[in-house]
Amino acid sequence: MIFLRVSDRHNQQSLFNVLGSMYTAVMTCGINNSSSAIPYVSMERTVLHRERFSGMYASWAYALAQVTIEFPYIFAQSLAFLCITYPMIGYYWSAYKVFCYFYTFLCTLLYFTYLGMLFVAVTPSIPEAAILESAFYTMFNLFAGFLIPKPKIPNWWIWLYYLTPTSWSLNAMLTSQYGDVKTNILVFGEAKSVEAFIKDYFGYHHDLLPLTFGILTLYPILLASLFALCISKLNFQKR
Repeated sequence: MIFLRVSDRHNQQSLFNVLGSMYTAVMTCGINNSSSAIPYVSMERTVLHRERFSGMYASWAYALAQVTIEFPYIFAQSLAFLCITYPMIGYYWSAYKVFCYFYTFLCTLLYFTYLGMLFVAVTPSIPEAAILESAFYTMFNLFAGFLIPKPKIPNWWIWLYYLTPTSWSLNAMLTSQYGDVKTNILVFGEAKSVEAFIKDYFGYHHDLLPLTFGILTLYPILLASLFALCISKLNFQKR
């Protein structure tokens, strides 16, 4: 994949390349984190049920510890990703844009990791969790807003776009970097500002960025809460 500096982005293909790199990073790193969490949480769940039965500790204590311990690792992973990809791709160097890029990727890895943990909590074994995650990853791919932009999604499927967390990740990443850029580029033979192109083609609005970050923040909290609830209520062990 060819990455272009900020000054070299003069047509729509340049922005497609940028969004493609964001899409690849979100899906590849997210799926890797989610899939890696499944076998470890599955093994630890057996210990949880044994210790809970013996009265050693409650399920909420295990869930809180499991959710909390993931944060420093994901924080370090997001920081390493930022240091490598931000200067390599050539994004705008401002404290606001750097923080938005970092925060978006941090939330993305968090909700992918907690989703993998939730798959373990609602299924009896690793194979069932893998089957369930493959179905979710298909939806995350199709409705992320890259393969099919938001304005081109049929109205009867648009609700699934809004429910898909990867759509909010790509929205936050691209909009925070280019949603306020007034520079004109050549879009299918017509001169148009970067801001207008992103709004018309992808349906991303820079003035709605605070709402996008708010929703992006809710996904890790919601998935972590569901994991804590399911791991305490569901027990697939048989005597």
